[in-house]
Amino acid sequence: MSDDAVGLRRSLAERVARAAGAAALDLYRGRAALELEMKGRHDRVTEADRRVEALIRAKISGVFPHDEILGEEGGLEDVDLDARSLWVIDPIDGTDCFVFGLPMWSISIAWMENGAVSIGVIYDPIHNELYSAALGRGACLNGTPIRAAEGTDLGTGLVGIGHSSRISPEVSLAALERLMARGGMFHRCGSGALSLAWVASGRLLGYFEAHINAWDCLAGILLVAEAGGWHSDFLADEGLSRGNPLTAAAPNVVEDMRFVAGLG
Repeated sequence: MSDDAVGLRRSLAERVARAAGAAALDLYRGRAALELEMKGRHDRVTEADRRVEALIRAKISGVFPHDEILGEEGGLEDVDLDARSLWVIDPIDGTDCFVFGLPMWSISIAWMENGAVSIGVIYDPIHNELYSAALGRGACLNGTPIRAAEGTDLGTGLVGIGHSSRISPEVSLAALERLMARGGMFHRCGSGALSLAWVASGRLLGYFEAHINAWDCLAGILLVAEAGGWHSDFLADEGLSRGNPLTAAAPNVVEDMRFVAGLG
């Protein structure tokens, strides 16, 4: 696809993320009135998730009606994951934080071309921070280029750790033990997308989650890569449809983060 086509989709993703963020922020301020459902243990969904996803879908389809869209709330049904042009979206990543009034949630929009993540946009409406990356074009925060941290060991910063009920507690606890054995300290955000954006912008040294879904992380892993960081191969072994473990790291702590993740 031409550079102009990628640029058009990146610009669209940024506009849509801001519009979705504005809508989500209004709903966040009135969250006490939102209907809440449980999809599983510690897996909440609100009408805000559904309304914001519908907004994102409508805005993308209005410009690119033939593109496929995979969204957290829409699921995998009737989505061609092998499509040449595929959007992967999470309307509100960090729904628990959203529901309980914690200011750590985000909108995540990724675009894949022929199976490769080519655009990643994450928007934090609470702080009006828009993270954006395109394959081979670098990453930025509100238009300013960003780079992963320069720390040389895990004691020079913080490491994000994610956990969900899909994973045995022992797996995450073992990662925490290995992290602290290397002199590191953990940070738990509640939004994998936002944590990855913080790795890309140098706020976190790395991030580990034993299982994460595509809509939570595809935009973030492109941000990390374009900011000079490293990430594990999330898309291996049907990661797009089933999710996978994910490790991300600033360039000087890759081996330490591999140790934390149990990769050696």
